[in-house]
Amino acid sequence: MHKNVFVMDHPLIQHKLTLIRDVSTGTKSFRETVSEIATLMCYEATRDLPLMDVITQTPMQKTTTQVLAGRKLAFVPILRAGLGMVDGVLQLVPSAKVGHIGLYRDHETLKPVEYYNKLPADVEQRDVIVLDPMLATGGSAVDAITIVKRSNPKSIKFLCIIAAPEGIEALTQAHPDVTVYCAAVDERLNEDGYILPGLGDAGDRIFGTK
Repeated sequence: MHKNVFVMDHPLIQHKLTLIRDVSTGTKSFRETVSEIATLMCYEATRDLPLMDVITQTPMQKTTTQVLAGRKLAFVPILRAGLGMVDGVLQLVPSAKVGHIGLYRDHETLKPVEYYNKLPADVEQRDVIVLDPMLATGGSAVDAITIVKRSNPKSIKFLCIIAAPEGIEALTQAHPDVTVYCAAVDERLNEDGYILPGLGDAGDRIFGTK
């Protein structure tokens, strides 16, 4: 595995991952569990945020405690499936700003096509975490990160739930400076570009569409 790819094998994440893989899991449970996984993964992906000392008055005395050192975050979901992760990450970092990048996959070429791009105005002052439940061919992730890089953020991380080896290879080749966080690396892609064993189409399962 590449040195900047982290697979989160925490038992709670793996348990919830089984739930969303299950074909019998309905839309409501699927959506809620994706959000919960995103919260747990965000906890790990923000482990390196810097801290600073402050003086806090407890009910007993003054003491030195720590707070985040002014680090500004932005979450950027890749539409539409990435929206399923936004509420979960905002549970941990409610002050973060949210941008959106709209990409869809051309089913003939399997290449991503950009149709929407709206990032926070001060994105150059922020550390950006790009969100997408699935890293399949890697095309959408590579293009979304390329778009974000145009705005010169302080740093970029990519957070997905399931990755295919092909997607990891494409993303790490195109953006070796971007750290990738995932909950599982699956076997491979099928001829239609879907991850095996995967969980099907994440967007359809989050939003109840077919």
